[in-house]
Amino acid sequence: MERNIGLFNESFPPVMDGVSVCVENYAYWMQKKVGGVSVITPNNPGTSYADREYEVLDYFSVPVPFRRPYMTGIAEIDPFFLKNILAHEFKIVHAHSPFTSGLVASHIAKLQRIPLVATFHSKYKDDFSRVIPSKLVVKQIIKRIVAFYGRADAVWVPQESVTEVIREYGFKGPVEVVENGSDLVADYPDSYFSDARKDLGIDGFTMLFVGQHIWEKNIRFILEAVDAIRDESFHLFFIGNGYAAEEMKAFVKAKGLEDKITFVGTVTDREKLKRYYAAADLFLFPSLYDNAPLVVKEAAALHTPAIMMEGSTAASIIRDGENGFLTPPDLAVFAGRLRQLIHDPAAIRKAGLGASRTIVRSWEDIVDEVLQRYNDILRRKKLIGTI
Repeated sequence: MERNIGLFNESFPPVMDGVSVCVENYAYWMQKKVGGVSVITPNNPGTSYADREYEVLDYFSVPVPFRRPYMTGIAEIDPFFLKNILAHEFKIVHAHSPFTSGLVASHIAKLQRIPLVATFHSKYKDDFSRVIPSKLVVKQIIKRIVAFYGRADAVWVPQESVTEVIREYGFKGPVEVVENGSDLVADYPDSYFSDARKDLGIDGFTMLFVGQHIWEKNIRFILEAVDAIRDESFHLFFIGNGYAAEEMKAFVKAKGLEDKITFVGTVTDREKLKRYYAAADLFLFPSLYDNAPLVVKEAAALHTPAIMMEGSTAASIIRDGENGFLTPPDLAVFAGRLRQLIHDPAAIRKAGLGASRTIVRSWEDIVDEVLQRYNDILRRKKLIGTI
């Protein structure tokens, strides 16, 4: 079966993270524009992709230890998947993970003599260091990850600052920046924001966190900062899930913050998530772990500025006071800035408008650029035809 593009990743909805949202939007817009798109990902039990306009090929999977709801796969032992994938003839394959799905993409590229594009999305070393006590073992894993990217015809990162991360890992080849987009970009009337607050029953100053509930994202820092300003009038919503969720709830209960903090859980309905972004005044994202978080751009699309850590990889797109806010990684300073911003709606409004104009592009626009880059690679490799 002739196909244009194979998109390979370890996570895909219903598992919601920045990379799965990226792959989903790549698939949606590429299918609309050129067709012949296949997504290759581990199986998520009970999930059907029959309603998708593009093809989803999934393979045998097992849960990732300590990282619910993530799955990983063993494609080599899934005969039905192997038969299907080997019947496909792609023009180009794009790996968004260096693990099982990425290795399948690498094998397909070698077998079919087609280009392999690989995007470096995450700080994999941090993930492994948390669960593997041996630095030597982690070093060997990172060495294999770097070797994977070394086999790609093109290596992409989602923002310039991420180049430093892949260089720290030891990758010496060329790296190109291809940004992530947002499916929430639009011209929203003022009434949309007030209606969102009414729909959600939100009143007063509102803060928001969206993302995996894992300690690596500096969530304890958020909880302690909020505890430090508990005398102020505000409400904080946490959207998402993860291994730290129950401990977070226990912290909130122990500190008596139930009237200040609400845990919404995972929100897969994009319209509902959009309303939370629109209703929030400030997006809290002090993570030192993330590379180029999509959630910051999603919030920006709804005029909600983020407060982030100075010097973090993720915060390289932020200019303090212009399109977001920056503080040093100091709890007292962070809490003090929150306190200040609660009483400065003009500063938040200015930064929110700046964020919507400077740090977010639509996925449709991004995919146009990606398809052009794919075709440039095909021409450079002197392969017949374009996508």
